[in-house]
Amino acid sequence: MAERLSYHLINEAQPDEPEMCEEFECREGCSGRHDSTHIDCGPDAVFDDLAEHGVTLEQPGSEPPSPQLAARLGETESEGQDSPLPDVQEGARLVLEHFGIDGDDTDVLVSAAAVGLVVDAWREGPLDMIHAADDGPNDGEIFAQSVDLYRRARTALMAAQDNGPEALLAFVAVASDVNLPWAGGSRFMLREISESVAEFVQHVDDRVWFTAEVMREQGWRAGLLHRATSAAFKAPTHFGMPSWPGAVASAMERLTALDRSGAPEALRDLAAVETALFEAPDRLGADALEWISRQALLP
Repeated sequence: MAERLSYHLINEAQPDEPEMCEEFECREGCSGRHDSTHIDCGPDAVFDDLAEHGVTLEQPGSEPPSPQLAARLGETESEGQDSPLPDVQEGARLVLEHFGIDGDDTDVLVSAAAVGLVVDAWREGPLDMIHAADDGPNDGEIFAQSVDLYRRARTALMAAQDNGPEALLAFVAVASDVNLPWAGGSRFMLREISESVAEFVQHVDDRVWFTAEVMREQGWRAGLLHRATSAAFKAPTHFGMPSWPGAVASAMERLTALDRSGAPEALRDLAAVETALFEAPDRLGADALEWISRQALLP
């Protein structure tokens, strides 16, 4: 579909050549624009092909380009045009400071933003219904997958600094992959469940798109501040947040006092458990994280 759309954009820049339609055996209503390989003969073909694959999109009308696009095309940007997005930087640093997060520390900010992106785009919303389904993932599987996605979100956010917001699509590709086995040795895959999967995939795409739009309009750091603020409210003690070491220390105190005779093998060596929780909880495995979740050791 991307290839066809690319050819269509090229074709739109070409002059009309309706006399070529007969030679190319074009469909009725062809725009008359062609390229040497005759991949696309008009915009309708793109939308029709998408519809064949279950993707229905409303065809855009002949509206003028957005001010941002007009500026990139060398046109004069409308004076006084306000951004449709609120200024997310206003007050964000004060909120982060209140939660003990240094908004001027790039490394800390990226980590918090990665947590926020996972929570907003992946964890909340349709995943709750998937989690509640009879054949849905358990708490340990969600825990392990969220840690893996945190690392991917962090990598994508860092890449977006140099490569632009499009780098966030790497996170979307994994977070919404219905055929991907989840982390921590889990065999769960989204394709195996019918509950709200389509809504889940759309939810991930929408939330990441919003972050990308904030970055395009207000800059890379604004996108980080937006998601980091969300993490401060929703997930202040999650893995990747400044408060995580304290949460682990508290969990280890309680774990030491528990009877672990029926716990997974991965929880026998407490020193190794503590190291894994600090560095990479998914390394313990989904079963061990499920046991920890059932004991409510972590907030």
